[in-house]
Amino acid sequence: MASTKLSHYIMQKKEMINMLESLEQCTICPHNCKIDRKNGQVGRCKSKDTVKIALYSTHNFEEPCISGEKGSGTVFFSNCNLNCVFCQNYEISQEGKGTEITINRLAEIFLEQQEKDVENINLVTPTSYVPQIIEAIKLAKKQGLKLPIVYNTNGYEKVETLKMLEGYIDIYLPDLKYSDNKLAKRLSKVDNYFEITTEALKEMYRQTGKAIFDDRGIMKKGMIIRHLVLPNHILNSRRVLKWINDNMNDVYVSIMAQYFPTYKAKEIEDINRKLKKEEYEQIENYLYRLNLENGYIQELGEHEEEYVPKWEM
Repeated sequence: MASTKLSHYIMQKKEMINMLESLEQCTICPHNCKIDRKNGQVGRCKSKDTVKIALYSTHNFEEPCISGEKGSGTVFFSNCNLNCVFCQNYEISQEGKGTEITINRLAEIFLEQQEKDVENINLVTPTSYVPQIIEAIKLAKKQGLKLPIVYNTNGYEKVETLKMLEGYIDIYLPDLKYSDNKLAKRLSKVDNYFEITTEALKEMYRQTGKAIFDDRGIMKKGMIIRHLVLPNHILNSRRVLKWINDNMNDVYVSIMAQYFPTYKAKEIEDINRKLKKEEYEQIENYLYRLNLENGYIQELGEHEEEYVPKWEM
């Protein structure tokens, strides 16, 4: 019995070392920077080998099946592999605000969130830290972590990296921002967004399958594809919805109207204003013509800025 336990321990240690060694020539995301993060080099996302987070809190503004009545146990990671000019979280995604922590501390945070009786552990912008997150999840589960894990991502992911996450992630919450690669290049400084992201979404769906809910309507397994409607780019949104309808029309979708011009968007003519009512109505009307029956439509409001957290640990 003792030798079996020892061999299992050694195998786990080797897996951890191999996973973390991938940071020595980082190809975690589609940029494939191949820089040595373990020796302080930084690539497109500006992340080193140490986990950096900006906030962990109980969040009540996710989709109803994610936040529920108890709230979602969010962990906001610093840095991002996109450079969206309209990012509402730009202080952490682009400017790198946050605090460096160990893998052990990240595992402790997961358990602290569970003690708050939240619905799930919600990893926000986690892509740059996948190897470390997997190790933290392993540690936390050994100490009693039972909650579903939500992977809340911009969608620009490598299929190979997502496969590393299989068995650790219960719910995928990806964006599908663009159907137009030229628009993605101009507003998020990224190549081949649509092709890369749609392949990633297919892999996420392969892992989760159809959504599973508890008797309170809280999602326990599944995927919700988010799309933020941008002013002056209704055709982009229609094509996004058309792709979802044609390729995975039984997934849940979340159409968001919370856009407001922030960060560099204030200086870009076609997106330097909020959505107009008639623009959003065009998307609502188009949605009703499709076969997408599962999901959420955010109401067009006046207080979009309230969705942005205060970045205080």
